[in-house]
Amino acid sequence: VGCDRSKNLVDICGEKNFQAFVCDALSVPIRSGSCDACISIAVIHHFSTAERRLATIRELVRLLRPGGTALIYVWAMEQEYKNQKSKYLKEKIGSKDTEEEINTGMAQRPLSDQMPGSSSRDAACSNQLLSDWEDEGCDPKPVADSRLPVHTNRTSFHSQDLLVPWHLKGGTKKKGQSIDTVLVPAGSKESQELSPVFHRYYHVFREGELEAACRSLDGVRVQKSYYDQGNWCVVLEKL
Repeated sequence: VGCDRSKNLVDICGEKNFQAFVCDALSVPIRSGSCDACISIAVIHHFSTAERRLATIRELVRLLRPGGTALIYVWAMEQEYKNQKSKYLKEKIGSKDTEEEINTGMAQRPLSDQMPGSSSRDAACSNQLLSDWEDEGCDPKPVADSRLPVHTNRTSFHSQDLLVPWHLKGGTKKKGQSIDTVLVPAGSKESQELSPVFHRYYHVFREGELEAACRSLDGVRVQKSYYDQGNWCVVLEKL
């Protein structure tokens, strides 16, 4: 059984005869202790505070029966690990025009449209989770400039909290026309209209951060913690 925040993605699952429903990862409408295993891939790094990320893991654990296991994948800050570049850094985008379109104006810079909350406070909470779980206080002073940087695709990360540009290729299309057939020059007015850019929030995890968050929960044992192609991964067991 699958679940997702996006109704459109859940509808696609239904068309393929898979069982899926719309829900929030912080509140999954499944009975406690009813799952043998749970998988959370590329979800938790979209939550904008350390408290919400931890709550998501706690909700995942709630679903498991005693002895059940969960696999969690999150994007890693370290895209180059043990002298090996991740697939994300190695992959080249199809054509020069496509690459230019994706990278146009996307250098890491402050974005005027603010995300809710303070990324500086969030980073402080994450650091505290990683270093000292017994200290309950996490109330750093607010900062004057809490704007989030916008990431440049296929490059290393320079901030843990950032926005990643995502291009909706094709945008609006004429009846009967495939989105793939909508070809316009990169950077043109038509390109901007047909390929709107959305900025998705990410918190990329440092080494040990996801494992530390899992270990902070009662009744949980971390079976395995490892790095896989630019992701930090944990397999945990509910005791």
